[in-house]
Amino acid sequence: MSGAAAGPGGKQGRGRRVILWRHGQTAWNVERRFQGTTDIELTETGVAQARRAARLLAGLRPDAIVASDLRRAADTAAELAALTGLDVTLDEGLRETYAGVWQGLTHDEIIARYGEEYAAWKRGEPVRRGGGELETEVADRAAPVVLRHVEKLPEDGTLVVVSHGGTIRTTIGRLLGLAPHNWESLGGLTNCCWSVLGEGARGWRLLEHNAGTLPEPVLGDDD
Repeated sequence: MSGAAAGPGGKQGRGRRVILWRHGQTAWNVERRFQGTTDIELTETGVAQARRAARLLAGLRPDAIVASDLRRAADTAAELAALTGLDVTLDEGLRETYAGVWQGLTHDEIIARYGEEYAAWKRGEPVRRGGGELETEVADRAAPVVLRHVEKLPEDGTLVVVSHGGTIRTTIGRLLGLAPHNWESLGGLTNCCWSVLGEGARGWRLLEHNAGTLPEPVLGDDD
C-alpha cells in the first residue's frame, strides 16, 4: 500500500509502520563484551533509557508490540506495554545473533583471538562468527516474525519490534531488499534508539534510523 493512498473521507493514509527498537543498556554493553544470545539483564541506566524512550514511542500510538524473549529486550518492551496497555508477544526468532565462542568475550579479545574472522565479517563476507549464525540466517528467522505481525495490523497501524542491534540491522536489510554484503552500510543503533520502516508503493522504506537521542557511541555486538 502506498503511504499516499487516500483513506475514508479523503484522509491521506500513511500505510503501516514498523518501529525497530533496540533494548536498553546492559553491563556487557558497557564492557564492550559480545552478548549474542546470552541472557543479560538491563542496568539501572538501561531501565531509565527504556522508560524515557517508551514515553516517546507511546506518543506514536502503536497497535502491537513484539519482542525478543531475552530479558534485555523483554524488559525494555515491558516499559512501553505499561504505558500503552498493550500486551507484549515474545518470540525467540527476534533474539540476537548466536555467536558461539565469541559470546562473553570483549571486542579486544575477539580481535586478538579471531582477528581474521572479525575482519572478514567487517568486509561483508559471510562469516559464522565464533561458529555461530550467519547474518542471513538471522534475517531468515527474524524478518518473517516481523512480517507476520505486520499482517495483523490495521491499514495505517504501527508495530513496535523490540530486539537487538545485529538482528535489527539484518532485518532492515532484508526488508529493504539490500544485498547482504551491503547490510554493514546501515549504522548501528545506540541503546534504546530505534529505526522506522514505512510501507511505500514499491515496498518498505527506511524513514528514520537510530532515532531517539542526540548521537551517542554505539555500544554492542553490532558496532
